[in-house]
Amino acid sequence: MQFLFSYDLNAAGDFDAWMEDFCARFNLSEKNFPHFFTLAQGVKNRWEKLNDLLAESSEHWKLSRMSGVDRNVMRIAIFEMLYCDDVPPRVAINEAIEIGKKYGTDESGAFINGVLDRINKELGGSEADLPENMNITNSKE
Repeated sequence: MQFLFSYDLNAAGDFDAWMEDFCARFNLSEKNFPHFFTLAQGVKNRWEKLNDLLAESSEHWKLSRMSGVDRNVMRIAIFEMLYCDDVPPRVAINEAIEIGKKYGTDESGAFINGVLDRINKELGGSEADLPENMNITNSKE
């Protein structure tokens, strides 16, 4: 999320060079690199499709008005829901909510939940795909 957030807000230059610099600055381990690379490249390669889904599913919100954290957390979650068969939608949604609550605004958890729930339903998911007993309070722990 940090990489996509920084790239999104500074969107200048070559994506691959930006990613290489990010990995060097934050000393990304070889163990974590494959997952990071899959998510970063996957979101980049489907940027417009993910943005279209976000825009269609977030009533009365333009992408430019969303917080950078919320926007990028949801891009990752949508990518996982669409393209990562090993990540159940409920897990992608719950992780996005938790990251949003930790790094976003006081309203991020509820906002992310609402948008991703709508997208999950549009993609044919059900309530059973959502996190059980989800706590979307806005407290940052």
